Amino acid sequence: MSRTTARARRALRDLGDRLPPWAAVVLGAAATALGAAVVLRPFASLAVLVVAVVAAFAGLGVAALVADGGAPPDARGPRALRVVRGLLFLALAVAVLVWPAPTIGVVALLVGVGLVVAGVLDVVDGVRSSGTDRWARVAVGAASVLLGALALVWPDVTVLVVAVVLGVRLVLLGVRLLVAAPRRERAARRPPAPVAAASRRARAARRGPAALVGAVLAFVAAAGLTGVSVAVQRAAPHADAFYDAPDAPPDAPGSLLRAEPFTRQIPDGATAWRILYTTTLDEGEPTVASGLVVVPAGVATDGGAPPPVVARAHGTTGFARGCAPSVLDEPFESGAFFLLDDVLARGWALVATDYAGLGTPGPHPYLVGQGEARSVLDAVRAARALGDATLGEQTVVWGHSQGGHAALWTGAVAPVYAPDVPLAGVAALAPASDLTAMVSHLENVPGGSVFASYVVAAYDAAYPDADAIEAVRPGARLVVHEMASRCLSEPGALVSVAEALSMDQPLWTTDPTDGALGERLAENVPTGAVEAPLLVAQGASDPLVLPSTQDAYVGERCAAGQPVDYRTYEGRDHVSLVQADSPLAPDLVRWTEARLAGEPPTPPCATG
Repeated sequence: MSRTTARARRALRDLGDRLPPWAAVVLGAAATALGAAVVLRPFASLAVLVVAVVAAFAGLGVAALVADGGAPPDARGPRALRVVRGLLFLALAVAVLVWPAPTIGVVALLVGVGLVVAGVLDVVDGVRSSGTDRWARVAVGAASVLLGALALVWPDVTVLVVAVVLGVRLVLLGVRLLVAAPRRERAARRPPAPVAAASRRARAARRGPAALVGAVLAFVAAAGLTGVSVAVQRAAPHADAFYDAPDAPPDAPGSLLRAEPFTRQIPDGATAWRILYTTTLDEGEPTVASGLVVVPAGVATDGGAPPPVVARAHGTTGFARGCAPSVLDEPFESGAFFLLDDVLARGWALVATDYAGLGTPGPHPYLVGQGEARSVLDAVRAARALGDATLGEQTVVWGHSQGGHAALWTGAVAPVYAPDVPLAGVAALAPASDLTAMVSHLENVPGGSVFASYVVAAYDAAYPDADAIEAVRPGARLVVHEMASRCLSEPGALVSVAEALSMDQPLWTTDPTDGALGERLAENVPTGAVEAPLLVAQGASDPLVLPSTQDAYVGERCAAGQPVDYRTYEGRDHVSLVQADSPLAPDLVRWTEARLAGEPPTPPCATG
């Protein structure tokens, strides 16, 4: 325990001893209620959290300025440091109050800064003092510095920890005041001051070894948390120099910029490369993207028949640059692709885009149709330029979830954007088809706010006019921002999931389907005609993309004259639909074989 914290606790205890019984009851009840609200609803109760933080900073500041802590003269640190510490905490309290539109992010930032600076002051105070507790103060100060650094690195976690710590302390204070109220009469019978002072000095002497042990344990705990944080940060995926865009990339989309062999999770006998190529975002903005090309044995260099192409559009992996499947440890399973062996066994080549902004710099067009589709088509163009492999002209698009949305858009834009990539078929598996319905539904899905964070980040980047973050409740904006920085497969995603599950308030402050954001979401619903044969598959037990929503979407497309082979699978949820043991797997392979063989598709708008 730091000297400042001890002083604050003693000051509060003395205050409680001097309060009349009725005042103790009122303050105790208020503190208990405030503390419980902060603990139970840390991300919902922004105003409550701000009040609690201000009160805590102000209390610590006053305690540092006016209390001597009852320590003997030889254990007291320099007065100047106590003044600086007190002014620091008071300044932090004022900063929270006067900051324009204080947010949880502001609270996290100021708490982190306060812990670091206060820790440094504690270390200096301990080094310069001569009391028996000098090393305890040094250890506690060092622990405070480490925790402050963690608070700045993990601001969303900081909010949760601060809420819990402050809330618990407020509850304990409230309970103490309530329990002490009937004892006010005994408070008047305190021992005379000299006796009390002597008693305090004796207690301080006895606490010395215990305080040192506690301080060392606090430092060890802080160091352990720091080590875990460093490990988690290092485990987060990072793109290497391969993904950096050249200074002057070609203007033509689909140009191959570089390629190199790729071996991670590639089956024996197959050959693979990772590629970097040019593409465009919405409105024709040029950018670069990366991807993987995998060809079966016997077709890379021996002059055999060029294999047809399965262009894979992967499911959600994240929004951050490091979330590209080709960067991740499991490049195929991370995007829910479990049929690589089936593709290669039939002599087909796989061209799997990462999409722009995953791996490569720049915004990722998450559920932004044009950007996704162009990444898919330009990957096929670039793969054809590989000198070590020759690919066939026939191309079938497979896409799941986000990739299903991309597949539908790919089928719609291919005839105009990439007429040199004729499509033999488009398979959209549990596609995010009706974006307005899905985004509205996300807050009802366990962990759905993680996917919502990707939508917010992507639409803020692609459509500044939509101002997507303004649709998020203020108390959740910091959390949403931090969620968007983590990939689904990295260890830090566990923090995101825990936070998502802890939210008991609406994610949105306004209906995300209204206003400019709603208009942009509607623009990205894939309603364009798909000339190639179209398969839509849906799990009947999918909690993310609801079967009823998919039914309605397919019904609307059929009513508009779009032929659709629509198939539903009982007992399959969002991911199990596309696993290798799913009945969809052989159906998808047979459907693809039929398309590549030129067989006529299933009658329009058939269901099964």
